[in-house]
Amino acid sequence: MLVSLNWLKNYVDIGTISPEALAEKITKSGIEVDGIEYVADKTENVVVGYVQSCEKHPNADKLNLCQVDVGDEILQIICGAPNVEQGQKVAVAKPGAVLPGNFKIKKVKLRGIESNGMICSLQELGIAEKYIPKDSADGIYVFPEAVTVGESVEPLLNLNDAILEFDLTPNRADCLSMLGVAYEVAAILNQSVELPAPQLQTATEKAKDYITVNVEAKQWNPYYGVFVVKDVKVKPSPLWMSNYLMAAGIRPINNVVDITNYVLLEYGQPLHAYDNDKLQSGNIVVRRAKDNETIVTLDGEERTLSEEHVVITNGKEPIALAGVMGGLDTEVTDATENVLLEVAYFDSSVVRNAVKATGLRSESSTRFEKGIDPNRVREAGLRACELLEKYADATILTGVVEFDELDRNEKQVDMDTFEINKRLGTNLQATEIVQILQRLQFDFEQQDSQFKVYAPTRRGDISIFEDMLEEVARIYGYDNLPYTLPAGASQAGALSNRQLLIRNVKHLLEGIGLMESRTYTLTSEAAVDKWISPEVREKQYIPIELKLPMSEDHKYLRLSLLPELLRVISYNQARNQMDLAYYEMGSTFLTKEKELTEQPDERLRLSGALTGKWVDHPWQQEGKEVDFYVVKGILERLFDYLRITVSYEQIKLPEMHPGRTAVLKTKDKIIGFIGQVHPSLQRKWDIKDTYVFDINMEEVFASYNHVHSYDPIPKYPSIARDIAFVLDEHVLAGDVKQTIEEIGAPLVKRVDVFDVYQGEHMEEGKKSVAFSLLYQHSEKTLTDEEIQVSYDKIIEAVKQSFNAYIRS
Repeated sequence: MLVSLNWLKNYVDIGTISPEALAEKITKSGIEVDGIEYVADKTENVVVGYVQSCEKHPNADKLNLCQVDVGDEILQIICGAPNVEQGQKVAVAKPGAVLPGNFKIKKVKLRGIESNGMICSLQELGIAEKYIPKDSADGIYVFPEAVTVGESVEPLLNLNDAILEFDLTPNRADCLSMLGVAYEVAAILNQSVELPAPQLQTATEKAKDYITVNVEAKQWNPYYGVFVVKDVKVKPSPLWMSNYLMAAGIRPINNVVDITNYVLLEYGQPLHAYDNDKLQSGNIVVRRAKDNETIVTLDGEERTLSEEHVVITNGKEPIALAGVMGGLDTEVTDATENVLLEVAYFDSSVVRNAVKATGLRSESSTRFEKGIDPNRVREAGLRACELLEKYADATILTGVVEFDELDRNEKQVDMDTFEINKRLGTNLQATEIVQILQRLQFDFEQQDSQFKVYAPTRRGDISIFEDMLEEVARIYGYDNLPYTLPAGASQAGALSNRQLLIRNVKHLLEGIGLMESRTYTLTSEAAVDKWISPEVREKQYIPIELKLPMSEDHKYLRLSLLPELLRVISYNQARNQMDLAYYEMGSTFLTKEKELTEQPDERLRLSGALTGKWVDHPWQQEGKEVDFYVVKGILERLFDYLRITVSYEQIKLPEMHPGRTAVLKTKDKIIGFIGQVHPSLQRKWDIKDTYVFDINMEEVFASYNHVHSYDPIPKYPSIARDIAFVLDEHVLAGDVKQTIEEIGAPLVKRVDVFDVYQGEHMEEGKKSVAFSLLYQHSEKTLTDEEIQVSYDKIIEAVKQSFNAYIRS
């Protein structure tokens, strides 16, 4: 909502308070002011001028030589605007004037003739082009009515106005009108509100003799009224009205349309004007639309309707979509003479459905959706008729033809001074609460410390005690509420062990080179059962479906983090970002209930997805693509940090590459998996070769030992021995490594696989696996004999366990 302070001053005295100070007070009272914008930068020495004469420049075809009266002198001004003519009253920047943008006006010579000043357009005076009326968009601005020659244009064109932009919450629909804002500002500043008091001179003819109203959709339209307006003269709006509309972000069109927009902004009550001569009927019927019924709206688009919509008809075909937009066939044009003015109250749900179905959102539909004041509906129509009579020379027929089943009762809220003080921690007296209610202009009854408050219908957000408690608190001033520190012993906040561990794991992964991703906890039906870890899948958990999902892509609570991570990979690769490494730590949601009776079990999991190049050093001509062992190395570093022993066992999973996938085990318990996404799914998801991992962090953290420990730096030298075994090709190198570690302990500190060979000079069905063994003792230097004894034991154990022999 854009609030013009100059417009606001018509209803409430804001005194000399600056826009910035007022904005701060409004924000502190509960309505956030997003920003302050001035209509134009300050201008100096720009006045109304009268063009006494206008002749062609003797030395230029497209320039005019004008003599302009500016009140205290006659200025010779050369003007290139195509619309300048003798007899106009225009905005003149005199020599020495400063226009927005620090543009200074000087005496100059144009084609040999002196020019003393400039005749200005609205754009040159600082008004945004999108708000300028079409008839004033090209060329200089011509004042449409009597103004005094020589007076400053700043107040005439509202150039000295400041606009406050309100960021309204849905409950404060009352401030979608200038009168609503006036009530709010008056309460804040403790001032009174001056409301418009429409006064009409109606004709002897009666409106009911020309039109009838029949409302069939009573549930959705409890009030519908029509004023009959004759002999309308369509012309430009008065200057002050155009100024206020432009300040509110609406482009002026003509007096009839502008008056409906003005009253919309003033009262918060949408209106619609029909060309009565195009109605081709003396009946107005409000009904539900028929399925596949069509209407061409004012924007020229044909809309297909359904029974969920309400339409205004002439008894035969629709002439407006209720609360949203009128029909093109009954549009008010420059040739319009007779008008039907509609004032109505439409249920917010039916307007919301129409907006959703058509995509048409307007100032009117926004107000109907959020709720309008039932006590301002008819009054807004009277106000519009008053303005039409005054500024469109219209004749208003007596009476309003209406259907009225509208509830205008005020809601009652009981308040107790003791309870207010208890909730707010204040010591307010009943007299202070009386003053607050008077500032809000709420009617009430008082009995000692008890209050019965009648919430005005303009405040549809107030219905219970807590609503009134908020009103008391914000008008009293949030800054005035007392505050206390927590009683008892206190200590500085700190992370729990779990929080600290999560943070350290994230730092580790980011230090390795992965980027954290935060994806939706919701996924689609097609992806909810994909990439689920074996230990989760075997328990046959049921995906949890949302009752009212926002979209089909976010319909189920996730059982795995990987589907959404792979969507991130696909999204980025579609935009030529190929080298990606993401991780995410988040919750999965598990249940075995088809109909939830209790909260699902949340399990913390760590997942990652990597694709493209892991190392890319073009200058050194060095590059390495992500593969299984890159990802396995990342996890080994993680588990080393956590001091957890994890083994890897090959497995086949539905969505994973059959030969490049392994499960992770600790203490013979599966805690996740690692591998490449199945090639068929890579093609379906339009991603390159991608490797993923998924880990149950609940099990990992349960295995983590919080006791700090360290290994002292060795004092004695280490000795390395290499050994290569010829094994059956189905034998896993990890099993052999585990045997070496067990037999070689405690002297063998480390075992690494550094070579695997199959091919020429190797038997069919055999492979050679080479291991590097690191020997070291913490208290002495090992002798060759001690190492050899251990070495021989390892060879013998491997031979017997795996039918292996030493490769020569």
